[in-house]
Amino acid sequence: MMTISPQTAYDNLRLLESVDIVSSAFYRQLAQDVLADSKVSLRWRQAIADRLTEANHLLGMRSVGSTDDSY
Repeated sequence: MMTISPQTAYDNLRLLESVDIVSSAFYRQLAQDVLADSKVSLRWRQAIADRLTEANHLLGMRSVGSTDDSY
């Protein structure tokens, strides 16, 4: 597990739409690592979780919306 600051994980999640798929997956994993760290404040974990949920929702909408397939 790579240790990064909660602020960096939070900021990286705003970049998901503008980076390649490998970087996007890496940023998501870093965010998950911060969420799993009990030493990170609840406020930070909630903010990161909210931003990650939003990003995952947008990814799901974009993936499903691009074809007639359903999930």
